[in-house]
Amino acid sequence: MGLERALFQRTELLVGDEWMKKLSATRVIIFGTGGVGSWCAESLIRSGIRELTVVDSDRVCVTNINRQLMATAQTVGEVKVEALKRRLLEINPTAKIQALQMIYCEETSESFRLENYDYIIDAIDSLENKAHLIRAACQTNAVFFSSMGAALKMDPSKIQVAEFWKVKGCRLGAALRRKLRKTGLPAKKFLCVFSEELIENKGKKVSCGTEQCLCPKNRTGAGNPELVNHEWCSSKAQINGTVAHTTAIFGFTMAGLVVQDVCKD
Repeated sequence: MGLERALFQRTELLVGDEWMKKLSATRVIIFGTGGVGSWCAESLIRSGIRELTVVDSDRVCVTNINRQLMATAQTVGEVKVEALKRRLLEINPTAKIQALQMIYCEETSESFRLENYDYIIDAIDSLENKAHLIRAACQTNAVFFSSMGAALKMDPSKIQVAEFWKVKGCRLGAALRRKLRKTGLPAKKFLCVFSEELIENKGKKVSCGTEQCLCPKNRTGAGNPELVNHEWCSSKAQINGTVAHTTAIFGFTMAGLVVQDVCKD
């Protein structure tokens, strides 16, 4: 038995050889590899997806350690997608992982060649860029799934899936609907992972306060300096509390939607 066959024998027991071959041939791109996207990527690779592109412009910050898969005391300061790629290849060395340290936005959108993918996963935080990706992805033949806000959530039992226009109780979803009504509606329906739970921050916002962070403003890393000459912490209007189990369940649910769609009859 080859390495890859051995890796996924338990999955193959569940879904069968035909669907394992389909999973192996499926092309997926994930935009955003933070608390949701990183766990989605891990679950996809462990489920037999071999062709995966991960997109994120950021570096690992010490404040990411509480919820992001590849964020550890050893990876602080590293390019997120490179740290994630290394992790994923440790799981399946035969996988084809493309790591792009880029920002998805209107100016860069065409460079991603969305039409080349079977599934497009949105785990972006930025409202403007998220709205643009939704419109662009919905113009392709790819299946599109989007994560709504995973911050300010604690109860895993309240995480659910619904079509975008039926998402309830999510501030990010409401803001996206308002924006899309003004700037252009998506061309097709798509499913979202969301939670109606909304709790308030109880602590005070503080700086990461450590030289280990390596995310000072105007830091330039690998990739395109014009795109990565930034850090997100100081530019966010609001930073909300998050926990690992919530963001991970969001990410695992997104991966589950992909696997179920590939393996449906």
